[in-house]
Amino acid sequence: MFVEVALPYHVLQTFTYAVPERFANLKCGARVLVPLGNKLVVGYAVGLHNDLNDAGLVDDQIEIKTLEDVFDTEPIVSEELLELSKWIADYYYAPWGEVIRATLPTGINAEPESILSITDKGRETLEKAAERARPTLATRILASLAENGSLSVRALTRKLGNDRISSLQRQLAEAGDITIARSLLPPATRPKFESAVRIASSNAPGITTLSEKQSRVLDELKSGPSDQIPFADLQRATGVSASVINTLKKRGFVEIFDRPVRRDPLSHLSVSSNQQLVLNPRQQAVLDEINAGLNTFNHNVFLLHGVTGSGKTEVYIRAMQEVVSRGQSALMMVPEISLTPVFSRRLRAQFGENIAILHSSLSDGERYDEWQRLRSGESRVCIGARSAVFAPLKDLGLIVVDEEHESSYKQEESPSYHGRDVGIVRAMKCNATIILGSATPSMESFHNAHSGKYHYLKLDERIGGRKLASVEIIDMREVFKRQGKAQTFSEEVTEAITANYARGEQTMVLLNRRGYSPSVLCRSCGNSSRCPNCDVALTYHRHKARLICHYCGYETFVPKKCPMCDGLYIHFLGEGTEKIEALLSQMHPEMRIARLDRDTTRRRGAFEQILGSFAAHELDLLVGTQMIAKGHDYPNVTLVCVVSVDGGLALPDFRAAERTFQLLTQVAGRAGRGDKGGRVLIQSYHPDHYALEYAREQNYEKFYEREITFRRGMHFPPLVALINLVIHHQEYNTASQLAADVARLLREGDTERRLRVLGPALAPLARLRGEHRFQILIKTANRRVARETLDRVMISLRSDGQVPRDMTIEVDPINLM
Repeated sequence: MFVEVALPYHVLQTFTYAVPERFANLKCGARVLVPLGNKLVVGYAVGLHNDLNDAGLVDDQIEIKTLEDVFDTEPIVSEELLELSKWIADYYYAPWGEVIRATLPTGINAEPESILSITDKGRETLEKAAERARPTLATRILASLAENGSLSVRALTRKLGNDRISSLQRQLAEAGDITIARSLLPPATRPKFESAVRIASSNAPGITTLSEKQSRVLDELKSGPSDQIPFADLQRATGVSASVINTLKKRGFVEIFDRPVRRDPLSHLSVSSNQQLVLNPRQQAVLDEINAGLNTFNHNVFLLHGVTGSGKTEVYIRAMQEVVSRGQSALMMVPEISLTPVFSRRLRAQFGENIAILHSSLSDGERYDEWQRLRSGESRVCIGARSAVFAPLKDLGLIVVDEEHESSYKQEESPSYHGRDVGIVRAMKCNATIILGSATPSMESFHNAHSGKYHYLKLDERIGGRKLASVEIIDMREVFKRQGKAQTFSEEVTEAITANYARGEQTMVLLNRRGYSPSVLCRSCGNSSRCPNCDVALTYHRHKARLICHYCGYETFVPKKCPMCDGLYIHFLGEGTEKIEALLSQMHPEMRIARLDRDTTRRRGAFEQILGSFAAHELDLLVGTQMIAKGHDYPNVTLVCVVSVDGGLALPDFRAAERTFQLLTQVAGRAGRGDKGGRVLIQSYHPDHYALEYAREQNYEKFYEREITFRRGMHFPPLVALINLVIHHQEYNTASQLAADVARLLREGDTERRLRVLGPALAPLARLRGEHRFQILIKTANRRVARETLDRVMISLRSDGQVPRDMTIEVDPINLM
């Protein structure tokens, strides 16, 4: 028997190995240990074959290596997720092993380790080497092994402080001086256990005289709500030392044992009692249509287009209730990790302990425990961010993708998949229903709904008949004329904030740019501080007194004088959220102001703490990036001010207008969600741009018609498919030549002339993380032709000895920067 193995490395091919008889029960989805070159690596069994012909290998001269070990008696990756990962690998041109690794919790994989032992011949070699004045590294290795018996390569490296041990071990083994055995390091993440105490199941010995403390322990065990109590809790409850409990164990009265402990990421949530809200007629009609789809037990895709505050979340929860009541599982995806506490609180109130949470901000232990609860079927409801699409739910009946338009569902690094689209495919493979919800659907989803591919549902009124906030656009050109210089805040904004505070109402201020100032320049010579690794300006962060690159993380001190001309006139140009917060604090010292961005929410729990304070009206004004625009419901927020959106509109990306419209519409939806009306003020130097005009009207349909006309004329999605190839290398000429070769091969390989190949051209961000970047953009209405052409190009590159690792392939790119 032969096994096909996918390795979690940047290789597109799989590898075939012979399976020894002792592993005859090997199943697909199990982790295996296989040789690769001169080392052993962990991979995933993805196919089993009776002979080499079944494996697609016909050359009898091919050397087939043998499988070394199997980690799992039962597959760690289900057949469903294995099939889904294969689709992702094929569609997104990603290494299959990397995709499978992405479906598993961090730290679950064990790593192989080499154990070295000295032989009798090695001892003889060591004795002869003792005559030399200066011992070699090989001699020092033999001496350490002779002293300790056997050691791992890792332990030897730490002991001798030399990284060449791994390369020398093979030479020593071939010389017969050492033997090499293979072992496995335990996985970084394992179940957590605690010591617990319970009354002994067997009768205690005849001695019945007990001390007062011993009696206290037994009484506590007998009267407790459970028949077992954690050891530490029992000590605290009875005030006794550990020796008292251990003595009772020796005398046979109690048993002390280890039991698994769940690391609950939701334990800190204060969950209120579940309140069953009454749906309005439109919500009920939408839910009825969704339930009708659920009752078919077939694949259905619903696009729920509901204005902000229209009650989409309650519809989601009712649909999830329906699925869980029939014994199936439900998955809810949200675009930001920060939003999970908001929804988790509501879902826990509804589903209790039946809910699990998955996202990358959990500790490895928490993620492992939640993953195990889902895998075992203990939890039937999951909520999480992008990676939750791989939750090991059984009998999946419903997937909900909230704010489906959000770009954060797209993973930038390999494997570069889109969580929403993968969710649609997973639902199809499970015959499940999926709901895509948004107040501002993506162009792709709205196009699919209106072409009949998705079922279209609409909620066009807010709960309780509340009106949408009024939106005003402030022309900053006029403000400049009045003031004679650029202003951060217009008079309209400052007056509105002051009046809102006087009424006891709350305000949100949005600027989608963090830091204090986005650039620093010398007023004498015009030199700006730039990242040495990236083709971008460094951002000034005042709280750290550092200049920081938001792409590679490079940091440096703030110059006191210009490094080019020694000029002393250093100017901090522009504003970020940190500066906006400082300016507002100076203008309104009486206000309680906080900031919500990536800098203020790095500490775990900080996001929830800030929003909790805002919800409790312990804050009067909240400044933030787009993080404040999503999913929050604060009835006392009646004013939203947008400092500027011009930077987003100016990006060289065909999605710039769409993103701007979505951001403005979403943040406008934070105002007026209570009984009071809402007001939104948007400052811009481009007040006539159609994205702002339709955001002011909060009219998605008009924006879509205008935008789809532009996309159709320029051949952009959703009318065509895009594949973006980014060629990157530390050497400019190498990157340029490889990009030219790839573009030539693409054009030559397009025998059907079905592709439009644009480029190569320097990427808008021409240098990132020390590498020069060129782009080639493929436009096509036929994905099959594009994939076949790309396959031929990759084969040509490999045969020419070029390195495909220097090329990133992104299918359906969200960001073309």
